[in-house]
Amino acid sequence: MKLILLQDVKSVGKKGDLINASEGYAKNFLLPKKMAVEATKSNLNDYELKQKADAKHKQEELDKAREIAKQLEDKEVFIKVKTGGNGKLFGSVTNKEVAEEIIKQTGLDFDKKKVSIGDPIKMLGQRIAVIKLHPKVTAEVTIKVVEAE
Repeated sequence: MKLILLQDVKSVGKKGDLINASEGYAKNFLLPKKMAVEATKSNLNDYELKQKADAKHKQEELDKAREIAKQLEDKEVFIKVKTGGNGKLFGSVTNKEVAEEIIKQTGLDFDKKKVSIGDPIKMLGQRIAVIKLHPKVTAEVTIKVVEAE
């Protein structure tokens, strides 16, 4: 029996998959628990339309991420901090602070949690921040930590 899964089912398939299941399994388990619907013409048509809409949405997200990455390319972000002797900072600069400064200085909008600098910055100098905008798109921004006047 052909079915369209409405949710992930372990060892059967993922949400939206078109599967062949035995009639007993379909009628006694998948259909009563609303985990799947029968693959009728109207359901298949809805399934295909949903697949096309999902593909279009994913492509738009990818294009937006690539656009933001292109705008972030070769950008330098300056972070002014108070320092003690020998170029050491009072405290440290964290991912969150770096993300806020990147958004503030570039005017671009992205998820702050996607910024990674590795260990917190504790000295003046230069570092590369990696921003994961999409599973297929990452951007690198140069972070320059300078002494506040």
